[in-house]
Amino acid sequence: MDRLSNTVRPYAWGSTTAIPALLGTAPTGEPQAEMWMGAHPGAPSRITRPAEGTTPTTGTAPTELPLTDVIAADPEGELGAATVARYGPRLPFLLKLLAAGAPLSLQVHPDLDQAREGYADEEARGVPVDAPHRTYKDANHKPELICALTPFDGLCGFRRPTEAADAMEALGVDSLKPYVDLLRAHPEEAALREVLTAILGADPAEMADTVAEAAAAAERLGGAHAPYARIAHHYPGDPGVLAAMLLNYVQLQPGEALFLGAGVPHAYLDGLGVEIMANSDNVLRCGLTPKHIDVPELLRIVRFEATDPGVLRPEASPSGEERYETPADEFALSRYTLAPGAAPAELTVPTPQILLCTAGTVRVGALDLTPGQSVYVPAAEAVEATGPGTLFRATVAA
Repeated sequence: MDRLSNTVRPYAWGSTTAIPALLGTAPTGEPQAEMWMGAHPGAPSRITRPAEGTTPTTGTAPTELPLTDVIAADPEGELGAATVARYGPRLPFLLKLLAAGAPLSLQVHPDLDQAREGYADEEARGVPVDAPHRTYKDANHKPELICALTPFDGLCGFRRPTEAADAMEALGVDSLKPYVDLLRAHPEEAALREVLTAILGADPAEMADTVAEAAAAAERLGGAHAPYARIAHHYPGDPGVLAAMLLNYVQLQPGEALFLGAGVPHAYLDGLGVEIMANSDNVLRCGLTPKHIDVPELLRIVRFEATDPGVLRPEASPSGEERYETPADEFALSRYTLAPGAAPAELTVPTPQILLCTAGTVRVGALDLTPGQSVYVPAAEAVEATGPGTLFRATVAA
């Protein structure tokens, strides 16, 4: 078991205070959007282990190593034979603390077949993997789960076209009437597809005027329209403001979660949460961003169907584990609320784990974790935890 040293990513939408408040550190004034825990090559966690060949008598100082290198040196020893057989010599999930101070981009993720096809196509066409117009960075899908640590706002999945039509019509903006009519005149899939296509394909100058009128009206109306006024404040003139009105607005309370599967459009708006995902960078954006939007590919990937966001609450077990049940294979997320003086929670499993403290002080083996601190546990290593505190466990789904 190894304590992790993790990188905080300073994306522009990040909160300047949420992660520092959890860690008990002073804000820097810069956005601190995501703290990554895992073995993503872009920002792998680091651990400190004795250098290779060190013996008790050599006195060689321990060496800080990227977790990617540790796993590459002994994949089966670190991940377990079953994980390597299924996912190859890599940690298949990435755990994050995510702190949104402004809306993230509207986005959607491909399924596994779509990711493999898209990646192979761009590789065959020689599109550089770091090109700004590159859509598929790898051949993996990216199911993800966000669990709120504070009240957390987001958008998740299409709402019924009639509800979106009502919201747009209430703004009283004449240039939105064609979208309102489409949403009411066609079957669900056709209505959602036609309106999103029209929004993304409209003349940018005309759309900027429409968005400005819609934002002003949303601010006047308040109530259910307030989130769209807030989005427009951060992204003035962006067509994604109107695309956001097609989606379900969701407010999570601490401990509640959302699962984002393939083809489901979504965006996080505000709040601090624990996020876990398959280890992939495949994101197709559909608004609220200056980055490239691949409209034809996006329209192929999106599932144009109204859905219930499906707020998840953890399912308790006699062991004290509270698990967030999802269909994902690459990851499983659990929460332990450890009472003072209670028996230790037995956490040993045959898969690799990352354990993250989010409240109190949790003792994991011989290490004490305070909020925001985490450890990596190789597959099958014996481990137990005591509180008082709250501990999240990320591992590979059984």
